[in-house]
Order: sequence, then structure tokens, then C-alpha cells
Amino acid sequence: MGTAAKILVGLVALIHVYILVLEMFLWRTERVRATFGTTAEFAAESATLASNQGLYNGFLAAGLIYGLVTGNVEFQVFFLCCVIIAGIFGAATANRRILFVQALPAVVALVPVVLAR
Repeated sequence: MGTAAKILVGLVALIHVYILVLEMFLWRTERVRATFGTTAEFAAESATLASNQGLYNGFLAAGLIYGLVTGNVEFQVFFLCCVIIAGIFGAATANRRILFVQALPAVVALVPVVLAR
């Protein structure tokens, strides 16, 4: 697999590690509340749910990282497809920005991964 494909997969993994940190550890901070457009009250009430979402994003990142470290292209394809599906669902049900923050980078990474096979 080409270097560009590996870099793109790595970037998608990093995006999801970043989301994990935001949702699991920084959810109640002013900066994250502004990013997600939530109030302090909502952040406090939804912290457990956000933490759960963060954990799932961590699993996506872990799968992508495992695929990169082992060179397992099937893992990379599977987890990139999971990210795309999650991004589409999130855009349809929560916020359209999710399509551009999560799904689009995964699509961009998936193309060279598949073409390099």
C-alpha cells in the first residue's frame, strides 16, 4: 500500500482519537461546549452518553491503527467503512458537519487504500 494511503488512514485514526478525547475527557469544558453548541447543563446531563460515544470513536481509531501496524488492508477497509457509515448516520441524525469531519476524510482515505490492493 502506498505512503499516501497510510498517511490518510492515520489521519482518520487521529481524528477519532481526538473525538475520543473531546467526548470522554473534555465534554464539559467551555471550548468543547462551544464546538458542539451545548450548554453547561446539557453537557452535565449528557456526559455519560458523550463518554460512551467517545469510547466507540476510540474503537474505530484502534481498528484503523491495528490495520496500519499489521498492514492488514481488510481491517483498514472495514473500519473506514464503519467510519463512513457512522458519519452518514451522524449527519442525518445529529449534525451535517459530521459528514465533513468524519465521513469525507474516511472516503478520501478509502479510495487509495482500495486502489492500492
